[in-house]
Amino acid sequence: MKKVMAIGVAAAMATGSAAQAQEVLEMTSAFSRNLPILGTAGVDFVEKINSISTEVEFEHFDPGELVPTLEALDAVSNGSVDAAYTTSGYWQGKITSASLFAAVPFGPEAGEFLAWMLYDDGAELFQRMYDENGYNVKVMPCGIIAPETSGWFKEPIESVADLEGLNMRFFGLGAEVMQRLGVSTSLLAAGDIFPALERGAIDATEFSMPLIDQRLGFYNIASNNYFPGWHQPATMFELLINKDRWDDLDEFSQNQIEVACLANITTNYAEGEAKNFAAMEANVNENGVTIRQWPIEMLETFESTWNEVAAELAAEDEYFKLVWDDLQEFREGYKTWSNNIYLPRPRD
Repeated sequence: MKKVMAIGVAAAMATGSAAQAQEVLEMTSAFSRNLPILGTAGVDFVEKINSISTEVEFEHFDPGELVPTLEALDAVSNGSVDAAYTTSGYWQGKITSASLFAAVPFGPEAGEFLAWMLYDDGAELFQRMYDENGYNVKVMPCGIIAPETSGWFKEPIESVADLEGLNMRFFGLGAEVMQRLGVSTSLLAAGDIFPALERGAIDATEFSMPLIDQRLGFYNIASNNYFPGWHQPATMFELLINKDRWDDLDEFSQNQIEVACLANITTNYAEGEAKNFAAMEANVNENGVTIRQWPIEMLETFESTWNEVAAELAAEDEYFKLVWDDLQEFREGYKTWSNNIYLPRPRD
């Protein structure tokens, strides 16, 4: 009996020692845990990694609890925060090429985006972008969603002229397009958008998928919801870890984090695909939303304007050109597959 007790005490002490030795990384998220799809993805990642690792543990913090959303990159780089679940599109004002790793207007959808990122040059170029701009971070893809809606407007938009003079929250490279078309754009974090709409600081907004936008209440002020999401055919999310903290982890722990992110990509994508049609139906039937499709003429204008923007950014920024050319080369080859293998999608 004494021998059994001694073994139990020794095991408990060993367990306690392991727990004390565990690395704890504080992770800020760009999205509140209560926000479906976007916010749940950060929580889900933490649950995944903590369930499979005995050596490293992540602690999730909502936006603003450690640092504001738009300050996460600098905070992780300087070590004041260990990690961040976010999207590189928020750093477009710091790094011209950043949004190419988040969402590309008229660009790849989720499957193609992941193919470029994981099996071509995307992930390597992603890390190199941060390295060459002096950021002390390790980056990896850690989530992805299908297309978003492309705007909530108070009145129907029937022509480009109706856009001129609007103040609008807009994300990433799509904002460059809207500015060319006479829209004054600003990048606001999720929690700041509704108050800005309510007090008239902005006239319209885009943010994300119908379920997410529904939770934020945009329909109360701007009830015309436009599709398709030409500006974000897919949106990639990143996990940033301070490079010094990353290098201190053993290879096994690093591999566990990467595996947890790959699993998170799957569940993040699936949640978005599973839950948005019900939100769209509720928006129409309960919230007075009118779902609208952009006229083909306006989509053509958005696309031609984007092509002009992309050409100018490539001419101005060497690294943007490198990434843009690499992505375009991959997409050209991908057409051989996509143009032949997939069924056409007739609208009902």
